[in-house]
Amino acid sequence: MENSLAEIEKYIIQRVRVIRKERGLTQEQLSLKLDKGVGFIGDIESPSKKAKYNVKHLNEIAKIFECSPKDFWPEKPL
Repeated sequence: MENSLAEIEKYIIQRVRVIRKERGLTQEQLSLKLDKGVGFIGDIESPSKKAKYNVKHLNEIAKIFECSPKDFWPEKPL
C-alpha cells in the first residue's frame, strides 16, 4: 500500500512518537489517555496505515505531555 501522508504529517507523527517514548508511555497507554481504542496510536504510528492526528488530537496529547502543541511542529515549513 502506498503511503499517502504528507511530509508534515509524517513529521508530526514522528515527533509525537519521540515525545511519547521520552515520557515512557506505550501506544496503548496514550490511546487510553485519549479515551480512544487501544490500537488508535498504533494505527497512526504504523507506516502502512493512512491514519493521522487532527488538531484536536494534538491539543489533547499536548495536555497529557504537559507541553505546547507547537512542540510537535517543525521550526520551518517542510
